[in-house]
Amino acid sequence: MRWRELDREACSVARTVAVIGDRWTLLVLRDCFLGVRRFEEFQARLGITRHVLADRLRKLVKAGVLRKVAYERRPLRHEYRLTDKGLDLYPVLMAIVHFGDVHLAGRRGRPLLHRHKACGKLFDPVTVCSECGEPLHARAVHVHPGPGARRGECIEGGADGWTG
Repeated sequence: MRWRELDREACSVARTVAVIGDRWTLLVLRDCFLGVRRFEEFQARLGITRHVLADRLRKLVKAGVLRKVAYERRPLRHEYRLTDKGLDLYPVLMAIVHFGDVHLAGRRGRPLLHRHKACGKLFDPVTVCSECGEPLHARAVHVHPGPGARRGECIEGGADGWTG
């Protein structure tokens, strides 16, 4: 598997990593979800070079995760907004947040707390089954080839013991 060919793999993880799989892209997305939209704001918050930031924003726009919207005509200036496709990455970022909160937060605790607008409660992001609503854990899931699988390349199994 070659890094530049991940987007052609018959694997949803590989194809997603082709879009968001570097540290700067994930941090740009984090800031998008925190309301950052303008190039200078991203650069100031991240301490990233202009060249690298421009490359990551261009890549996210090309992938349809962000859209470029003019906010000033003279001189022409743009901001970057999450598309519906980009908003669908929220659970991915929240899963990373949850891992960091549980395993890496340190003695002082979580750096950010999340409150659900609908119920007003602070929450822990968890992944649940779309069918029964139960929380999902790696050892409680079995994986089977789907319609997009390539013949001979997929394995059945789960985190409790993969079988080929």
